[in-house]
Amino acid sequence: MEAPKNEKFRDSIGTIDESGKRSWVFPKKPKGRFFKYRTWVSYFLLGFLFSAPFIKINGNQFLLFNVLDRRFNIFGFPFWPQDFHLFVISMIIGVIFVTLFTVVFGRIFCGWICPQTIFMEMVFRKIEYWIEGDRGKQIRLSKQAWNAEKIRKRVLKWIIFFVISFLIANVFLAYLIGSDKLISYVFSSPLDHLSTLISLLIFTGVFYFVFAWFREQVCIIACPYGRLQGVLLDNQSIVVAYDYKRGEKEKGRAKFKKNEDRVTSGKGDCIDCKQCVHVCPTGIDIRNGTQLECVNCTACIDECDDMMEKVGLPTGLIRYASIDNIEKKASFKFTARMKGYTAVLGILTFVLIGMLFLRNDVEATILRLPGQLYQKKENNIISNVYTYKVINKTTRDINNVSYKLLSHEGEIKIVTHHTFQIPKQGLSEGTLFIELPTSALKKDKVRVRIGVFSGNQLIETTTTNFLGPRSYR
Repeated sequence: MEAPKNEKFRDSIGTIDESGKRSWVFPKKPKGRFFKYRTWVSYFLLGFLFSAPFIKINGNQFLLFNVLDRRFNIFGFPFWPQDFHLFVISMIIGVIFVTLFTVVFGRIFCGWICPQTIFMEMVFRKIEYWIEGDRGKQIRLSKQAWNAEKIRKRVLKWIIFFVISFLIANVFLAYLIGSDKLISYVFSSPLDHLSTLISLLIFTGVFYFVFAWFREQVCIIACPYGRLQGVLLDNQSIVVAYDYKRGEKEKGRAKFKKNEDRVTSGKGDCIDCKQCVHVCPTGIDIRNGTQLECVNCTACIDECDDMMEKVGLPTGLIRYASIDNIEKKASFKFTARMKGYTAVLGILTFVLIGMLFLRNDVEATILRLPGQLYQKKENNIISNVYTYKVINKTTRDINNVSYKLLSHEGEIKIVTHHTFQIPKQGLSEGTLFIELPTSALKKDKVRVRIGVFSGNQLIETTTTNFLGPRSYR
């Protein structure tokens, strides 16, 4: 059955025409108060993105996600594979935070914070406006033949896009391998790090493809967040919405006529200028209602307010509002679902903070050597052999490290040396023997507690199992 005329837009996305081909979007250059606020937020986030890998706190890179070496720094705190549970909790907190924001404010993350939107609208699109002009000029340039003007503008744009993509790829690489290593690579021969150069060019190609060609389709097709918001939104969620009751009224939209009294005529305040459509970066008509393509960028709000001021009508025809606010004039309510998400977010945040405070700078693991049983020695001494691994999460070397038994009378002997050093942000590993008198063994397997000392200072404690003869149970 054919869909109603006003619902046909839901059968396809705005960037695909009726024949199934790509429908290129040429958005009008936005302006207005929300765009100004978004510009400030975007420049701040861009500054943070480009500077974070080069900021260090106590010698640690501010943000580092070195998957290959399994090293992570978050806000200057180093995380190792042993801290993976903290990383998982952080990711869960991030997901719940975004979910809560979506329930309350819709897809506001996409329009204000998402790197894809910020780079596309605040960097690449602005360069496009500078080189090719506003919407009308871009459309004419697209349709005209490949003459000298078109070749000059397109080649200049593509070169600049590639340079910026290459710069973004370098910053992205700094997050993965570390800024110090990246800088050393920059000042050395590319042939010395050919695999890294190839990876860098692949990243550059991906970024160039996304921002030069795929563009808004990342938000519409590739990103699952647009589909997710359809599950999370309800009538209380505050989104960029068109006030259809005021815009349509009894007789619907109509073109503006000078000196016309639209109140008595029954015509809606929407003058059908389509400026909200022309300025939309994803090519949708916000007047059709909430759509998965809408990234809540507020460009339509600014454009509509500007038109309303020009024709002498009240602003706010398109605004941040909920469906209940438009239909019932209901004020915002913090629903039970929002309270539930907030409670879970708060609990997980407190758990993470507590675990961060309890997290040690040194982590030791002592395990019995696989396949080895106990050994009987002179004077009724039982010996077990172990491997040890000690991780130093700090930015300083830890010297004169030794082990001592805390739970039993006995002795720990480290193979080849009595003490050792743990390098900064590194680990030390080796073999040791634990020796206990038979009188200390109340059963064939006992739990022993071991202290890790730097000189006379206790820096970590750990436990392990000690095996003895069954006759001593």
